[in-house]
Amino acid sequence: MTEALCICVAYLLGSIPFGYLAGRARGIDIRTVGSRNIGTTNVFRTLGSRWGAAVLVADVGKGLAAVLIASALVDDPWPLAAAGAAVVGHLAPAWLRFRGGKGVAVAAGALIGLMPLVTATLVLLWVALVVATRYVSLASITAALAFTPLAWALGHDLPDVVFAGVVSALVLVRHRANLARLVRGQELRIELPRAAPRGR
Repeated sequence: MTEALCICVAYLLGSIPFGYLAGRARGIDIRTVGSRNIGTTNVFRTLGSRWGAAVLVADVGKGLAAVLIASALVDDPWPLAAAGAAVVGHLAPAWLRFRGGKGVAVAAGALIGLMPLVTATLVLLWVALVVATRYVSLASITAALAFTPLAWALGHDLPDVVFAGVVSALVLVRHRANLARLVRGQELRIELPRAAPRGR
């Protein structure tokens, strides 16, 4: 019973559409502008860096919360299942007719609670690629491809590696349109904040 409750809570946490709610707070349906996705990248592009950063923190937080709640209440492997449920909730929120984001931020939050060293490595890789290329999608695809071999290389057991493979596959499937645009040279870059010039 407790296990089922943890999975339901994890899905509900994951399904909170922070990107959509941020758009509504600004009088915009985020699903009708930019890439029409409720995820962090589209929020950055359409609402600006402050809203984008807030949605990023919130999406990471809901993934982490789902794992921490499950870890406090049930034994392994149920925290892994809760992490998966949170990702599914983000990808397919019942409140938005099961059309959600791409799962990168919520998966990162879940991974902080499950595999902190793997997460730190993937975040560094992701940030380096975003800064170097300004393609969020390329950074996310590369991190997804690196996730499973990295989990294996750092000594995680089979359930963790299988979980990494499933999450990676989900993220890659949700980025298939981005991959096609990257190949065609049509993918949009993001504008990174610039440091303010120093006064003399």
